[in-house]
Amino acid sequence: MSTPFHIVNRHRDLIRGDIHLPNDTEGAPVVILCHGFKGFKDWGSFPYAAEHFALKGFVSVRFNFSLNGIEDSFMDFTALDRFARNTVSRELDDLGDLVDAITAGDLLPEPCDVSRIALVGHSLGGGVAIVHAGEDDRIGAVASWAAVADFIRWGKKTRAMWKREGRMEIENARTGQMMPMDVVMLEDLEENPERFDIPAAASRLMQPLLIIHGEQDVSVPLEEGHRIASSANPRNSEMLIIPNTDHTFGIRHPFEGATPAFKTVLKQSVRAFRKAFA
Repeated sequence: MSTPFHIVNRHRDLIRGDIHLPNDTEGAPVVILCHGFKGFKDWGSFPYAAEHFALKGFVSVRFNFSLNGIEDSFMDFTALDRFARNTVSRELDDLGDLVDAITAGDLLPEPCDVSRIALVGHSLGGGVAIVHAGEDDRIGAVASWAAVADFIRWGKKTRAMWKREGRMEIENARTGQMMPMDVVMLEDLEENPERFDIPAAASRLMQPLLIIHGEQDVSVPLEEGHRIASSANPRNSEMLIIPNTDHTFGIRHPFEGATPAFKTVLKQSVRAFRKAFA
């Protein structure tokens, strides 16, 4: 079971999410799940993962970034005008505002321990989680699931066309929608190269970092996981390669059940967080 919530971010946009509580909230740490590009809090395994963390004794929070294009239906991209305006900076702002609300005691039951917060981020959300943790010492641990090592995913010709036309469209293979992206995304990335250097952010992390990647990931190749791992502090980081699985660890949407690979992802994430918060 989960409880829905919403908060208003610093840009006056809504951040909507769900809270999953363990049987005993006394002193329970908090896990925040960050979805990736073209992702959302109700995609595939996210509700299952949030419930799994709750069953293991964590208060878990899954949420939609405010400009991810999902609004009232929670399942369909009905706000493509908002998706077009999204940037990595906006996602970092959203995550910071959510952590603010949690630590202020406005969102979660009082007995839980908001001084122990872990981040889980998938794909682009993994990069966002790593960068945010490097800037926020309230975060006590991070698990990246198939995280990108570079937010810039487009070649020079595509970027030139994007700047020239001010907008480009990408197809959502699942829905068939053409999803617009304004050039503000690219401008944000080019204006913040140091802040958005994910391997460099990983190297500065003082918190434990678990890097999980599928061996057969073609969306975000395994090499990107190795780039993050090779930069991270070996004293507080580890990398786990899941064999014979892809970018989503075999999970599809709509959710059809957890795969063995995804069960391993969850088991190892719980292990890492328990160790970090022991």
